[in-house]
Amino acid sequence: MDNFVRIFDTTLRDGEQSPGASMTIEQKLEIAKALDRLGVDIIEAGFPVSSQVQFDAVKTIISEVTRPKIAVLARTVKKDIDAAHEATIGAKNAMLHTFIATSPIHMEHKLKKSPQEVLKMVEESVSYGKKFFSEIEFSAEDASRSDIDFLIEVFKTAIKSGATSINVPDTVGYTTPNEFGEMIKKIKSAIPEFKDSVYLSVHCHNDLGLATANTLAAIESGANQAEVTINGIGERAGNTSLEEVVMTLVTREKILNKKTNIKIENIYPTSRLLTRLTGILPSVSKPIIGDNVFAHESGIHQDGVIKNRETYEIIDPKSIGRDIDNLVLGRHSGINGFKTALNKFGIVFNNDEMLEKAYASFNKLADIKKHVFIDDLLVIWGDLIDKSQSVYNFVYHQITTGSNVIHTATVKLKKGEDEIIKSDYGDGPVDSLFNAIDSIVNIESILTEYVVKGITAGKDSQGEVLVTLDIDGKQYNGKGISTDIIEASGKAYLNAINKYLLLK
Repeated sequence: MDNFVRIFDTTLRDGEQSPGASMTIEQKLEIAKALDRLGVDIIEAGFPVSSQVQFDAVKTIISEVTRPKIAVLARTVKKDIDAAHEATIGAKNAMLHTFIATSPIHMEHKLKKSPQEVLKMVEESVSYGKKFFSEIEFSAEDASRSDIDFLIEVFKTAIKSGATSINVPDTVGYTTPNEFGEMIKKIKSAIPEFKDSVYLSVHCHNDLGLATANTLAAIESGANQAEVTINGIGERAGNTSLEEVVMTLVTREKILNKKTNIKIENIYPTSRLLTRLTGILPSVSKPIIGDNVFAHESGIHQDGVIKNRETYEIIDPKSIGRDIDNLVLGRHSGINGFKTALNKFGIVFNNDEMLEKAYASFNKLADIKKHVFIDDLLVIWGDLIDKSQSVYNFVYHQITTGSNVIHTATVKLKKGEDEIIKSDYGDGPVDSLFNAIDSIVNIESILTEYVVKGITAGKDSQGEVLVTLDIDGKQYNGKGISTDIIEASGKAYLNAINKYLLLK
């Protein structure tokens, strides 16, 4: 355990808490499969007691993804642990993750518990969980703002009660690298079990932009598990980014002397899958996976890279799978070329019918566009997944617009076997289309974000529309793609509404 770092991915739990990032069961399963291909050691699949969708998603994932351990979250209460057990019955790779806050501010204002009451809850919950789970991770929420002596007492109690992993979260991204590293050293030196039988984990948030730095400082100080998310998604400013931690360990291996099980060639494909399924776009300057990371505009930089890539690039983009962007198909590409291109993402169609539908969509697009790029293929695949669980499907629209006219829209949606047609008007073509959809679905929503972008370069690029709707105080992202930007807008709006209906 001395030079190995276990990767605990919480994209499907903590990452999904990012506003608008909620995924359907089918989407979560596809991400879990991608994380499996990536080589993560533990996938935190969800919080079963929180909703039926979370419960069903955990059951689905743990039945189909069998190599990594599947962690399920539970508070330190019996009903949570019972739900976690019920969702994972019969699974050999199940792992319980239970937590309680330990900082003075959390204990006093949120829990309204004394330190002794918290200690008792830790002992009782971990002991109870041990009846069902051989592996248990215990987390001390807001550990970085907790009293170090009390924190050590809590961890000793959890280990004595059966915990096999101890997690030290920087829940609000408050600590700094030196401070956090010293905390990890003190914890490790005070508890001998960390030397051989218990994992010491860290879970850092990025509120001050220090999540990766704090995680690496903890690893250098003796932590041997890092909790991360793809693209760094998560609530508020997000979590420690898997790609940043792993590629730092790879790039600076001689200095850090740490290894992981991550297959780095799958980093970029996994990032792209998550972006396509959630509609959350990473910054173009996001380390490792941002669009601009391997782009060079300065003449001096361009000259250096032409002469020797390593003058300005410390990572070979091909090593993390970024060569997939060069894949181009056209109307004469056969079904095998289509399948092979998607296989580079690990996408395997469940049946011939789904493959034929996808290939038909590809051919239709290839008739419109001269070149079909890998992002176009991901759109086709993503649309199939969305439609497989959608309540409403977009069928048809007609717009009347122009100067000196009332902007009107007629839209046809399909719900099950029923087709519904409604018309409405608005301030412009998009507004009128959204109003027509509202008249069918009868849901009150507030449009808080509307973004239009091209998926690929070129005049014939498909337009992608990303929307965020506020419905009942929660945010839902939607995405829609078409060569017709009005149609893409309608699909994106409906996609967000479908998420609300499926996840409420």
